Amino acid sequence: MKFERFQQLVRMMFLPDETGNIRTRYENVDASNVHPLVLAYVGDAYFHLYVRMRLLSYEQTQVQALHSFSAQIVSAAWQARAYRGISPMLTEEEQTIYRRARNTKSHAPRSASVADYHASTGFEALLGSLYIREEHERLEELTEAAFQIIAKEMMSIQQEQIHGN
Repeated sequence: MKFERFQQLVRMMFLPDETGNIRTRYENVDASNVHPLVLAYVGDAYFHLYVRMRLLSYEQTQVQALHSFSAQIVSAAWQARAYRGISPMLTEEEQTIYRRARNTKSHAPRSASVADYHASTGFEALLGSLYIREEHERLEELTEAAFQIIAKEMMSIQQEQIHGN
């Protein structure tokens, strides 16, 4: 980011308005006007935190194990699988948000297939949109369903490896 743009953002975010107050959370944010990749940015952060908090149910002392496992769960490949599992649950509006983000031009990292990366971007954008709209009950429902799908598929793969070797 260029230094001039950084300075402009600092002025916009941290300097008081004409009443002397710093803007409050989500002021003037309409999720339908937020760029799909920004929605994905927010959704990615939410999903990371959600997964980390869920993993605390199982492990509270081994930070490296928590990090390693959470990183695997929030990978593009697993998020793409999670999306495929929750897609029948989605409303038409939610599917539109997903498709809009999935189809937005972006560059997939080497660690994921292009299809998985785009699917995970759509999944994250859906979560980000729900978070910004403060639709917490729906967000929890879809995120927990995604977590369960990932957990079951991981267990299935592990069982196959145990019995196949």
